[in-house]
Amino acid sequence: MEEYCRFVLNAEPLSGRAKQLRHELSQAIGQLDAGRLLAGRDTLGDVGVGLKVDNQLQRTTLADGFTAAAKRLTEALRALTETIQADSASIAAEIERLRYEAYTFEKDVVLFAEPVERFNRVRLYVLITSDLPAEVLTLTSRCALGGADCIQLRAKAIPDDQLFALSVEFAEMCKETGVVSIINDRADIAAAAGADGVHLGQSDLPVEQVKRLQLSPLIIGKSTHNASELDRAVAVRPSYVSLGPVFATPTKPDIKIAGFDYVRAGLAQLSETGISHVALGGITHDNVDQVLGAGVERVAVCEAVTGAADPGEACRRLKDRIETLRAE
Repeated sequence: MEEYCRFVLNAEPLSGRAKQLRHELSQAIGQLDAGRLLAGRDTLGDVGVGLKVDNQLQRTTLADGFTAAAKRLTEALRALTETIQADSASIAAEIERLRYEAYTFEKDVVLFAEPVERFNRVRLYVLITSDLPAEVLTLTSRCALGGADCIQLRAKAIPDDQLFALSVEFAEMCKETGVVSIINDRADIAAAAGADGVHLGQSDLPVEQVKRLQLSPLIIGKSTHNASELDRAVAVRPSYVSLGPVFATPTKPDIKIAGFDYVRAGLAQLSETGISHVALGGITHDNVDQVLGAGVERVAVCEAVTGAADPGEACRRLKDRIETLRAE
């Protein structure tokens, strides 16, 4: 479990929790008579050696390996608790405490890892800002066909019942075309509509509360515009953070341009957290080279695509440019 967090997720905080759990378990077991334990080992005479059962868990991904390790750990801790109880109630109680910590740790890792893995496949992220359902769905279709990997719905001025109905149709359209669907601001709508995720601004529901609302692992994005906002975001571990605005943008005219210094600093800070990223703000086909040159792996655009005469073609040109630059 620790190695999965360390080498697959590259998430120092989660790796540190696994290491701490391992350390505390070693301390608890260290209170037992090690010589007696070793003397009681009988590998050659163990009837369980080589025993197999039908439909045994097959590991096809590294995530499967993590799940298998988590199940073995909690099962082993239960067995240890019950066995050691007869000899030392205090040690058994400590191991029982660690078993419940292991349950929580497994949940936290899975709810973090699955959304991040899905989001990490994104290269072109399109924001659709409109309160007109027909326009939203038309743009969604064109952008999806044009190569967008992720689309965010930003509809801030329509009633909740209409927003929910639109979000359901939006999420289904994205699912059919293999595009990640994100709802802006509204975690409740995102969860209820079956969207892949939600994007939160600085004044929206806290990330910790959104995690309580998710019915299945939800991609949770968080806007950041400066170092202090990024520090706070990293502490609550969203799936990804947005870094920007890189350039001036009409969708956020009141926010100070963050520029490339912030983008580079943000990428460095995120490098060992496992948290993903997307750069946004004034990005176009003409300047995307500069953004990717700063180390960015995912870019978000709005007006450059949705304001184009042919949004699908605008997406294709951007996506082709991103793929070309990544291959160089």
